[in-house]
Amino acid sequence: MSLLLALLLAAMPEAGPEYLPEGPAARWLTVTRGGVPRARLVVMTRAVAIRETGPKETVARFGETYDFSPSFLAVRQGEPTEIEFWNLQPDDLHDVFVIAEDQSVLVHLRLPPLSKIVYTFTFHRPGLYAYVCGLHAPEMAGQILVLPEEKE
Repeated sequence: MSLLLALLLAAMPEAGPEYLPEGPAARWLTVTRGGVPRARLVVMTRAVAIRETGPKETVARFGETYDFSPSFLAVRQGEPTEIEFWNLQPDDLHDVFVIAEDQSVLVHLRLPPLSKIVYTFTFHRPGLYAYVCGLHAPEMAGQILVLPEEKE
């Protein structure tokens, strides 16, 4: 496991209730339902190796393994971007933590089996953010690169 991922996992609170950015976290990111996004992205959960379909040796050695697809997103600072998270597994709960560069947890969302959740994310600071499933980390993780605003 990389040092950065170990730090991110250490920064995550226990998987408690869902929450969106407020207070100091809102300086990094605003998350809303609806609005008029300028871009749209879909992130899906993917079963890499699970009990039902194997391979049995992999599951025996590493346990069930999942990932996010895609695991890398690029967005623009200040540009409202609709991100739709899909949980494609019929029997596995997932969640999503969004973590800022300073290791603060900005968002926690639950993804029940066979569900979709949609929010509009507006990042206020450029940089590299992480998104992680707290239930299946470190393998189930990704990054969001926030590029500086476009100058006109």
